[in-house]
Amino acid sequence: MTQRITVTHTHGEQISVAAAGVELMAYVYRPDPDAFEARKPYAHPLRTLAGNPVSGYRPNDHRWHKGLQMTSSHLSGQNFWGGNSYLGPDQGYQRVEERVGSMRHDGFEEFTVAEDRLRFVETLTWVENGGQEWARERRTIELHSVEPEEGTWALDWSIHLTNIRGEALHFGSPTTAGREMAGYTGLNWRGPRDFTGGDVIGPDGRGGDGEKGASDLMGTPAADAPWVAFIGEHDDVDGHSTLLFAHAPENAESIHASHWFVRSEPIPSVAPSWAFFEEFELPPGESFGYRYRVVVADGAWDRARAEHYLKNHGW
Repeated sequence: MTQRITVTHTHGEQISVAAAGVELMAYVYRPDPDAFEARKPYAHPLRTLAGNPVSGYRPNDHRWHKGLQMTSSHLSGQNFWGGNSYLGPDQGYQRVEERVGSMRHDGFEEFTVAEDRLRFVETLTWVENGGQEWARERRTIELHSVEPEEGTWALDWSIHLTNIRGEALHFGSPTTAGREMAGYTGLNWRGPRDFTGGDVIGPDGRGGDGEKGASDLMGTPAADAPWVAFIGEHDDVDGHSTLLFAHAPENAESIHASHWFVRSEPIPSVAPSWAFFEEFELPPGESFGYRYRVVVADGAWDRARAEHYLKNHGW
């Protein structure tokens, strides 16, 4: 039985979704004050149905990490991730403010609230640091399947991006620029600090045992592991929470193969990276799309529980 939700839209600022008195998610689309953090919408806080926080915001190690957000760390010389830019093995990370782009919220094409579901379609423009508009995005976010008996709720996040620059856009990552196993880009989750050292599992016996689990899954093709679960233990309260990240089936047919970026140490972070090991090109006027699901759950899930959930909750 799904739970009724309450949606509060503070126009020009954010959308908040609550169930049974707990704010499950705030989607913030007002512009950030600091351009160096790559202004763009993000989802934070994320909470379980029990009210436990499962996202981090502006941690002191990476101020530009904000809950769950769509990013692009290397895009034709621009950084839509935020913070320092990786300039190659010789220079490493440097503060280059003129490389940091932004994602401008333009409006909502659709905003539908049902008793137990929120769906909105947002239009955005990706703007390079000098003000040139490079891409148009149509983003669809759907919060659904709030199930108190399961202790779960789900968030579907999709992107449809079109190149409007007039020349090809090249998508990459720090790894494509020369940094080993740092292929982060795309939809990125930053966990709370108390999740550091948490366990990570995937299908077919992949992962497990804290940082070893993250290391085992780092760089794994989505074709081999269509889902990853991160299990963290909270400070303050006695308990665990699990976040399950899954690729939609159609992602296998997208413009470029995805690989998992997964860390448990020194920070908790997961991203289904679309350009981990190799750059890909998006010609002028062409588009690509991906769709993901993030399941937020109370408790420490094992592999069987994750697979059972995915089997019984279709796309």
